[in-house]
Amino acid sequence: MTQNQDLDLLPPESLNRSLWRSLLGNLRDKFATERLPPLQLTSRPVDVGMLEGDRLAMPWYRTVFTNIGDVLSPESLPPLELESRPVDVGELVADQMSHMWWTSLLRNLADNVAPERQPALQLTSAPVNPSLHSDSEYLLLPQWSSVIDGPKVFLPDKPKAAYPSLPRIVAVPVVKPNQAEVEFVHVLESDLRRDLRRSTIRVRLWISFAAIQVIVLIGGFFWFK
Repeated sequence: MTQNQDLDLLPPESLNRSLWRSLLGNLRDKFATERLPPLQLTSRPVDVGMLEGDRLAMPWYRTVFTNIGDVLSPESLPPLELESRPVDVGELVADQMSHMWWTSLLRNLADNVAPERQPALQLTSAPVNPSLHSDSEYLLLPQWSSVIDGPKVFLPDKPKAAYPSLPRIVAVPVVKPNQAEVEFVHVLESDLRRDLRRSTIRVRLWISFAAIQVIVLIGGFFWFK
């Protein structure tokens, strides 16, 4: 961007176009498409197959026929052109999971009876003398002082942080509640218990009345016929 050119953050003019002008423009693009020059590509095109939008727009029966055709007469594709050296990773996990259980059993028996001969392991580090192990009777590991080459530097220990003394906790005296407040709380508790007891009685009465009405209706429906 040059210095004389100002930064334009306004929306494009097509957003302010009226509905009728937009409709006419779409119809013109549909029936009288603008002739554009041929596209000039500077790279080799890659065939990616059918786009996902076109695949989703297809009806369901066409996908069924396409799958049947791929099974009966699969498409012959050109050989794959690799630009890197392939590496043998063995059998894929998905292929291993698709085998039956007895194939894995036979494979394990074959590995135990006649194991596959592997090439010699190529090491890029020097071996460590196993006699230079630690003094522990549980860990047979080489000492770091015997493995690392270079001058040994002993750093001084870090100074220990001084912990501040904890303040003494003073017991707070228990304040004796006021007798009038205790009496008021007891009165409120008794009133609440009385209201709850009355509400429980009312609920039981209403449920009993409703059950009696249902029994009378059902009995009248069968007895008076």
